[in-house]
Amino acid sequence: MDNLINHPGVIVGFAVLVVVMLLLDLGVFNKKVHAVSSKEAAIWSIVWISLSMLFSGVIYYVSGFEKFTQFQSAYWIEKALSVDNLFVFILVFGFFNVPKELHHKVLFWGIIGALIFRAIFIFAGVGLINLTYLPEMTLFGHEVRINIVLLIFGLFLVYAGIKSGLSSDDDDEEKDFSKSAGARLIYKFFKVSKEFDGGKFFTIENGIKVATPLLVVVAVIEFTDVLFAVDSIPAIFAIAPDDPLILYTSNIFAILGLRALYFLLANFIHMFSLLKYGLAVILSFIGIKMVIAPIYHISSPLSLSIVGGVLVLSVIASLIFVPKEKSEGH
Repeated sequence: MDNLINHPGVIVGFAVLVVVMLLLDLGVFNKKVHAVSSKEAAIWSIVWISLSMLFSGVIYYVSGFEKFTQFQSAYWIEKALSVDNLFVFILVFGFFNVPKELHHKVLFWGIIGALIFRAIFIFAGVGLINLTYLPEMTLFGHEVRINIVLLIFGLFLVYAGIKSGLSSDDDDEEKDFSKSAGARLIYKFFKVSKEFDGGKFFTIENGIKVATPLLVVVAVIEFTDVLFAVDSIPAIFAIAPDDPLILYTSNIFAILGLRALYFLLANFIHMFSLLKYGLAVILSFIGIKMVIAPIYHISSPLSLSIVGGVLVLSVIASLIFVPKEKSEGH
């Protein structure tokens, strides 16, 4: 089956769609700084998911069912991991006391950074994978070609899945985000004011140009997204290690819908308390898939079914077994 990269029309269409939607988002629908309502967030969530599904339909038409399921698998894996990351965004905004009407701007610039960093990670990763195949060998009676990078990624994901399942939510709640790498970078190069100045990243204080806390928050979100990518990017390499465009387009579509999802779920994130266990299972499953891939290939349709099933079950379990102290507090 042809790689998506062999179809320039699909690539150009994706690039134009992303640029147009971002321009509309920033220049038309959110020209004035405002707090995003649940209704507006729901509409944008539907728009982004619909565009993602429409694009996957184009992939099905151009490249067939296998590439379609690869896109869907990578998309929903990234989407699922993003939901878990929303909790950290909420903590960051709360820590810096960011006004609600500025949340959208912070997330917008966070996504612009993600567009750049994800491209670097994915295309460099695929290139590295292509360079690290070992010579063909016999293993357990099978002729196999082991890839060192995919093997390391797989083992890391199994470890990350186990660690995620055993971690406590209190670890993030007690974190001092002013000491994160992103914040330290801004403090190192700029003097930072104590107060926000609307949606400005820089302001004049006592006749001197200084950065505002909003720039610090954007830097923290950008650095946090890079850390998120450490889990999500290796996970999607298990889906289509030879097709960077499938990986990048699915990843970006999932991220582009993240802002709307944040505003939609921010007040209900406590209702997904068991989702982290589902994500832990998904990370471990993807890791195992990568480790055993040279000997046994788990097809993309089966992977999509397992990922989808685990997600649905963890969400249903979260809604049924809401922690008592959290349900009383909301």
